[in-house]
Amino acid sequence: MEQRPPRRSPVWHDAVRTLSRYAPEDRDQEGLRTAYLRALEDDTAVFKTGPPVHLTTSCLVFDHTREHVLLTLHAKARSWLQLGGHIEPGDPDLLAAVHREVREESGIDTVRIAPRPAELHRHGLSARFGRCSEHLDVRFVGWAPPGSDAACSAESLDLRWWPVDTLPPGTVGDLPPLIARGQNVLRDLRGVPFHQG
Repeated sequence: MEQRPPRRSPVWHDAVRTLSRYAPEDRDQEGLRTAYLRALEDDTAVFKTGPPVHLTTSCLVFDHTREHVLLTLHAKARSWLQLGGHIEPGDPDLLAAVHREVREESGIDTVRIAPRPAELHRHGLSARFGRCSEHLDVRFVGWAPPGSDAACSAESLDLRWWPVDTLPPGTVGDLPPLIARGQNVLRDLRGVPFHQG
Protein backbone atom coordinates (compact mmCIF):
# COMPACT_ATOMS: atom_id res chain seq x y z
CA MET A 1 0.00 0.00 0.00
CA GLU A 2 1.34 3.42 -0.98
CA GLN A 3 2.10 5.78 1.87
CA ARG A 4 0.08 8.99 1.94
CA PRO A 5 2.23 12.06 1.22
CA PRO A 6 2.81 14.53 4.06
CA ARG A 7 0.30 17.37 4.38
CA ARG A 8 1.43 20.96 3.83
CA SER A 9 5.04 19.91 3.31
CA PRO A 10 7.87 22.47 2.97
CA VAL A 11 8.10 21.74 -0.77
CA TRP A 12 4.35 22.40 -1.15
CA HIS A 13 4.78 25.79 0.55
CA ASP A 14 7.74 26.55 -1.72
CA ALA A 15 5.82 25.53 -4.85
CA VAL A 16 2.91 27.83 -3.96
CA ARG A 17 5.34 30.68 -3.19
CA THR A 18 7.36 30.12 -6.39
CA LEU A 19 4.28 30.00 -8.61
CA SER A 20 2.70 33.01 -6.89
CA ARG A 21 5.86 35.03 -7.64
CA TYR A 22 6.29 33.70 -11.18
CA ALA A 23 5.83 36.52 -13.73
CA PRO A 24 4.29 34.94 -16.85
CA GLU A 25 5.43 36.39 -20.18
CA ASP A 26 2.16 35.71 -21.98
CA ARG A 27 -1.47 34.65 -21.55
CA ASP A 28 -0.69 30.94 -21.98
CA GLN A 29 1.86 30.99 -19.15
CA GLU A 30 -0.57 32.94 -16.95
CA GLY A 31 -3.24 30.31 -17.63
CA LEU A 32 -0.83 27.56 -16.65
CA ARG A 33 0.20 29.39 -13.49
CA THR A 34 -3.46 29.69 -12.48
CA ALA A 35 -4.07 25.99 -13.25
CA TYR A 36 -1.01 24.92 -11.25
CA LEU A 37 -2.09 26.94 -8.21
CA ARG A 38 -5.58 25.48 -8.50
CA ALA A 39 -4.11 21.96 -8.62
CA LEU A 40 -2.08 22.76 -5.50
CA GLU A 41 -5.26 23.36 -3.53
CA ASP A 42 -4.76 19.62 -3.00
CA ASP A 43 -1.55 19.86 -1.02
CA THR A 44 -0.48 16.35 -2.06
CA ALA A 45 -0.31 17.43 -5.73
CA VAL A 46 3.41 18.06 -5.45
CA PHE A 47 4.03 14.32 -5.22
CA LYS A 48 3.67 11.33 -7.54
CA THR A 49 1.73 9.56 -4.77
CA GLY A 50 -0.81 12.40 -4.80
CA PRO A 51 -3.39 12.81 -7.58
CA PRO A 52 -2.70 11.53 -11.13
CA VAL A 53 -2.22 15.17 -12.22
CA HIS A 54 0.71 16.52 -10.21
CA LEU A 55 3.77 18.77 -10.25
CA THR A 56 7.16 17.77 -11.58
CA THR A 57 10.30 19.83 -12.00
CA SER A 58 12.93 19.82 -14.71
CA CYS A 59 16.04 21.66 -15.81
CA LEU A 60 17.47 22.39 -19.23
CA VAL A 61 21.23 22.21 -18.65
CA PHE A 62 23.49 24.26 -20.93
CA ASP A 63 27.24 23.78 -21.16
CA HIS A 64 29.49 26.67 -20.10
CA THR A 65 29.50 28.07 -23.67
CA ARG A 66 25.66 28.10 -23.78
CA GLU A 67 26.00 26.42 -27.22
CA HIS A 68 25.06 22.88 -26.17
CA VAL A 69 22.31 21.36 -24.03
CA LEU A 70 22.39 18.09 -22.12
CA LEU A 71 19.47 15.85 -23.14
CA THR A 72 18.34 12.44 -22.01
CA LEU A 73 16.68 9.85 -24.23
CA HIS A 74 13.92 9.12 -21.73
CA ALA A 75 13.17 5.41 -21.42
CA LYS A 76 9.41 5.80 -20.87
CA ALA A 77 8.75 8.80 -23.14
CA ARG A 78 11.10 7.50 -25.89
CA SER A 79 12.01 11.13 -26.66
CA TRP A 80 14.99 13.40 -26.08
CA LEU A 81 14.14 15.64 -23.12
CA GLN A 82 15.67 17.94 -20.54
CA LEU A 83 16.54 16.38 -17.16
CA GLY A 84 13.91 16.18 -14.44
CA GLY A 85 11.22 14.20 -12.73
CA HIS A 86 9.06 13.81 -9.66
CA ILE A 87 9.36 15.78 -6.47
CA GLU A 88 10.04 13.69 -3.37
CA PRO A 89 8.76 14.25 0.20
CA GLY A 90 12.31 14.88 1.43
CA ASP A 91 12.92 17.73 -1.03
CA PRO A 92 12.75 21.02 0.91
CA ASP A 93 11.95 23.12 -2.18
CA LEU A 94 11.67 22.99 -5.97
CA LEU A 95 15.30 23.96 -6.56
CA ALA A 96 16.51 21.16 -4.30
CA ALA A 97 14.23 18.74 -6.17
CA VAL A 98 15.55 19.76 -9.57
CA HIS A 99 19.17 19.62 -8.35
CA ARG A 100 18.58 16.10 -7.09
CA GLU A 101 17.06 15.06 -10.43
CA VAL A 102 19.96 16.57 -12.39
CA ARG A 103 22.48 14.72 -10.19
CA GLU A 104 20.59 11.43 -10.45
CA GLU A 105 20.15 11.61 -14.23
CA SER A 106 23.53 13.07 -15.24
CA GLY A 107 25.99 12.37 -12.44
CA ILE A 108 26.92 16.10 -12.44
CA ASP A 109 26.60 17.72 -9.01
CA THR A 110 27.99 21.16 -9.95
CA VAL A 111 25.20 22.43 -12.20
CA ARG A 112 24.15 25.98 -11.32
CA ILE A 113 20.45 26.65 -11.70
CA ALA A 114 18.71 29.98 -12.24
CA PRO A 115 16.55 30.76 -9.19
CA ARG A 116 13.32 31.46 -11.09
CA PRO A 117 11.43 29.15 -13.45
CA ALA A 118 11.97 29.60 -17.19
CA GLU A 119 8.50 28.33 -18.06
CA LEU A 120 5.59 26.12 -17.08
CA HIS A 121 4.55 23.18 -19.26
CA ARG A 122 1.56 20.87 -18.87
CA HIS A 123 1.60 17.59 -20.77
CA GLY A 124 -0.42 14.39 -20.87
CA LEU A 125 1.26 11.02 -20.46
CA SER A 126 0.99 7.62 -22.12
CA ALA A 127 0.00 4.40 -20.34
CA ARG A 128 3.72 3.65 -19.86
CA PHE A 129 3.66 6.18 -17.01
CA GLY A 130 1.24 4.12 -14.91
CA ARG A 131 -1.15 6.09 -12.71
CA CYS A 132 0.39 9.46 -13.70
CA SER A 133 -1.94 11.05 -16.27
CA GLU A 134 -0.52 14.59 -16.53
CA HIS A 135 2.61 16.38 -15.41
CA LEU A 136 2.52 20.02 -14.41
CA ASP A 137 6.19 20.71 -15.05
CA VAL A 138 8.02 23.68 -13.50
CA ARG A 139 10.99 24.15 -15.82
CA PHE A 140 14.28 25.74 -14.80
CA VAL A 141 17.51 26.33 -16.70
CA GLY A 142 21.10 26.00 -15.56
CA TRP A 143 24.63 25.51 -16.76
CA ALA A 144 27.43 23.06 -16.10
CA PRO A 145 31.02 24.21 -15.60
CA PRO A 146 33.78 23.26 -18.06
CA GLY A 147 34.90 19.64 -17.88
CA SER A 148 31.58 18.33 -16.54
CA ASP A 149 31.40 14.63 -17.35
CA ALA A 150 27.87 13.33 -17.72
CA ALA A 151 26.95 9.71 -17.00
CA CYS A 152 23.75 8.05 -18.21
CA SER A 153 21.45 6.74 -15.47
CA ALA A 154 19.29 3.62 -15.49
CA GLU A 155 16.25 5.83 -16.21
CA SER A 156 17.66 6.83 -19.60
CA LEU A 157 18.45 5.06 -22.85
CA ASP A 158 21.12 7.66 -23.70
CA LEU A 159 22.49 10.98 -22.45
CA ARG A 160 24.38 13.46 -24.64
CA TRP A 161 25.34 17.07 -25.24
CA TRP A 162 23.64 18.45 -28.36
CA PRO A 163 24.24 21.74 -30.20
CA VAL A 164 21.31 24.08 -29.54
CA ASP A 165 20.78 24.50 -33.29
CA THR A 166 21.14 20.77 -34.19
CA LEU A 167 18.82 18.82 -31.93
CA PRO A 168 18.45 15.05 -32.36
CA PRO A 169 15.64 13.27 -34.20
CA GLY A 170 12.92 12.40 -31.71
CA THR A 171 13.15 15.74 -29.92
CA VAL A 172 9.80 16.90 -28.57
CA GLY A 173 8.39 20.05 -30.15
CA ASP A 174 8.41 22.10 -26.96
CA LEU A 175 12.18 21.83 -26.54
CA PRO A 176 13.25 24.59 -29.02
CA PRO A 177 11.00 27.19 -27.31
CA LEU A 178 12.40 26.10 -23.93
CA ILE A 179 15.94 26.58 -25.27
CA ALA A 180 15.04 30.09 -26.45
CA ARG A 181 13.44 30.94 -23.09
CA GLY A 182 16.42 29.44 -21.28
CA GLN A 183 18.87 31.57 -23.23
CA ASN A 184 16.82 34.65 -22.34
CA VAL A 185 16.79 33.71 -18.64
CA LEU A 186 20.57 33.19 -18.61
CA ARG A 187 21.10 36.50 -20.41
CA ASP A 188 18.76 38.39 -18.05
CA LEU A 189 20.37 36.92 -14.93
CA ARG A 190 24.00 37.81 -15.64
CA GLY A 191 25.52 38.81 -12.34
CA VAL A 192 22.66 37.25 -10.32
CA PRO A 193 23.77 34.39 -8.04
CA PHE A 194 22.71 30.95 -9.27
CA HIS A 195 21.56 28.18 -6.97
CA GLN A 196 24.02 25.32 -6.57
CA GLY A 197 22.91 22.17 -4.79
